[in-house]
Parts: sequence; C-alpha cells; structure tokens
Amino acid sequence: MTPEELLTTTRTVRKRLDLTRPVPLELVKHALQVALQAPSGSNTQRWHWLVITDPGQRAELGKLYQRACREYLDSPRAAGKLFADDPERSKVQQRVGSSVEYLADKMGEVPVHVIPCLETNSADLPAGNQAGLWGNLLPAVWSYMLAARAVTLGTAWTTLHLAYEKEAAEILGLPENVHQAALIPTAFYTGDTFKPAARQPLEDVMRLDRW
Repeated sequence: MTPEELLTTTRTVRKRLDLTRPVPLELVKHALQVALQAPSGSNTQRWHWLVITDPGQRAELGKLYQRACREYLDSPRAAGKLFADDPERSKVQQRVGSSVEYLADKMGEVPVHVIPCLETNSADLPAGNQAGLWGNLLPAVWSYMLAARAVTLGTAWTTLHLAYEKEAAEILGLPENVHQAALIPTAFYTGDTFKPAARQPLEDVMRLDRW
C-alpha cells in the first residue's frame, strides 16, 4: 500500500474482526515496534503497552466494555441520536451504532486486546494541558493501528471501557500512576480490504488564517 492508501483505508473494524483465527504475537510486536517511533513530548516516551491474550482477562474486560457500551447506547450522545435533524447523517450513525453494539457483545472473544497506557508521577493526572499530556501517547496508538493494518490486522479505536477504568486496572494489575488511554481490539479481518470513508468536505472544516 502507498502511504496515502494506508492512511485513508485504516478503518475502525468491528463486525469484520475474525474472532476464530489466532493472531501471532510477533505481528502485534512488530506493529508496536513501529508505534514506538511516534513522537512524544520532550521525547519522554512514558508509554506502556499491555497486550492481553489470556482468555479469562479478555472475557473480564469484555464484560466491562459491554456494560459501558449499553450505558452509552442508552444515552443521548449515542451514535444515531446526535444527528436526528440530518436524516442522511443519522442513517450512517445508526449503522455505526449497530456495529458498536456488535463489538460490545463480542469484545471478550477478540483474540488480542492492546491497551496503551501513560505513566505519570502520581496516581492523579497532572492539572493543566490535557491535550499536551495525552499527545505524548495518542499518536503512537494511531501508529500502532496503521502498522497493524499494514500486516493485515484489523483494529478499532475504543475508549468506552474507561467508564470502568478502576475495575479494568484491577484486572490488569496496573500501578496507580499508570493510566489507560484506550482499548484496541486486534484481530485478522474478514473480507478483502477497506475503502475511504465519507467525510465532511474540506471547505466546511478548514479555516485559513482566521476563523
């Protein structure tokens, strides 16, 4: 794939994750090795990556994710409810909601869970610029997803389990000063490939020089 193709066809994969095919750990480690080349503030590299393959732990995380997802789907911010005045957009978001619900039911069966974490100096997140803080980790998470796609793995960006972050931390045995950023289910995907998604026109979201 060209860089442009990789960047425009790396999708959040939910219904097309292959739940039956084992994922070689070497592929995950390769994608993480690529991710470690991402930028971090002042080159601190205070990231940690939990790779969960144990069936019992995946099942427990899956239960937390499912519980959080049910609460999300019942909330006003759920996919499909935010664009009630835009029938076309609402239709797309309803499909997203369906796939979110599917993944919630299957999360515990996904072969690999990758949980990127950020280490801080204490149990409390530092006050101030949260964008700068999480910017030390999130570019590397996206790099992992791109690198996984390049070796024929599908991933999904999910954060719903963070509604139960403490419970997840107990399952994972995390120190208090290590904070989870996401849960990236990782598996081979079914079907052939992916295509770019529909997005807003650039003219609607770009401003030149001033708002």
